[in-house]
Amino acid sequence: MKIMVIQGPNLNMLGVREQQIYGPMKLEDIHKQMKAFADANGLEIEFFQSNLEGELVDKIQECLGDADGIIINAGAYTHTSIAIRDAIAAVQLPTIEVHISNVYRREEFRQKSMIAPVCAGVITGFGPFSYHLAMVAMNQIFQEIQALKQAQQQQQQQQ
Repeated sequence: MKIMVIQGPNLNMLGVREQQIYGPMKLEDIHKQMKAFADANGLEIEFFQSNLEGELVDKIQECLGDADGIIINAGAYTHTSIAIRDAIAAVQLPTIEVHISNVYRREEFRQKSMIAPVCAGVITGFGPFSYHLAMVAMNQIFQEIQALKQAQQQQQQQQ
């Protein structure tokens, strides 16, 4: 099973920008940890980062037929992008929204997510560990999907 990790605007600046909010860890280090989890659990993983909304939409659409699930930190687009929301809804893949900071302890405009209603779940506020929690959650979703498929196959064989 393959996970596409999509990182939005300014996440390429992790480790440099607002360390009091996002901490000192760089995006590459987060990705290394995610890759280690994927390898240990027999998962494929791919990473994509862009500061451009249209590129994020394109990458989500490309996941159709290429990935089994999406972990996304849409950055500031979380709060504004109907286009990203619509792309997630269109591909109908399990998607987990991730945030490093606790958006509910920040400015009011950051407390509304346009994409959360079309995601399987949201993980926010655990620093870089939020990505590890998303990996655990996605692995669980994959296991549930596989169990459901196996049950359906057994049911068809019995008929």
